[in-house]
Amino acid sequence: MAATEPRAIVALSVVVPAYNEARRLPPYLESVTAYLNRRGSTHEIVVVDDGSLDETARVVEQFAGTHPTVRLIRLPRNTGKGAAVRTGMQAAQGALRLFADADGATPIQELERLETAIRNGADIAVGSRTLASRDARYTVQARPHRTLMGNLFNQIVRRLGIRDIHDTQCGFKLFRDATASDLFSVARIDGYGLDLEALYVAQRRGYRIAEVPINWSDQPGSKVRVLRDGFRMLREMLAVRRNDAQGLYAARQRSPAGG
Repeated sequence: MAATEPRAIVALSVVVPAYNEARRLPPYLESVTAYLNRRGSTHEIVVVDDGSLDETARVVEQFAGTHPTVRLIRLPRNTGKGAAVRTGMQAAQGALRLFADADGATPIQELERLETAIRNGADIAVGSRTLASRDARYTVQARPHRTLMGNLFNQIVRRLGIRDIHDTQCGFKLFRDATASDLFSVARIDGYGLDLEALYVAQRRGYRIAEVPINWSDQPGSKVRVLRDGFRMLREMLAVRRNDAQGLYAARQRSPAGG
């Protein structure tokens, strides 16, 4: 059951999908709210509880009791990260809309790098661990086997139709509001492959995508299993291509935002 919708459009929405995150979510929400409050611009944090079996909803409601910019949307059952992100993005009110993983692997301060890319003309700015790992100014702390498998995964994804994106799966992506409304209105993938679907459709529709190096640190308790979920995401990518061939991603009727 969703909390009351905000009455006015805000500058920024942060959408946080969460499944069984009662332990990791509160410190992340603390850091996000403290950072955004210091900035002073209007914002909202939309936590989408993807049918958690733990106390995720309760801790978010408790936190929202003292932080009015936080609101909770509860899905009746666990459907997948893609479904949670899609729900949050469609409910968001922000002129810019970020989705960020609940583990806090990407510090919220990295938002500024993505905002710069949007100001410079991008419709979508995606955080990139791959680009960061090639630049000594950034810190990427990742387990070697995850890095190796991630690089292989993205090579396959490029062959399947997503061009020139080195890191499709980083859970830190910023969208203009019109871009988000367009893409997530046609999105269908419920699992981790939502990132692939959003980028694939965005490229087909001519949106400008900026890949931005960010600081990132692997967090304990990750729910992603490299082999199992990697194969699942590749199957979802094939489903995206089938959806496209069937005309399920109908072309929008106007130019990309800012164009």
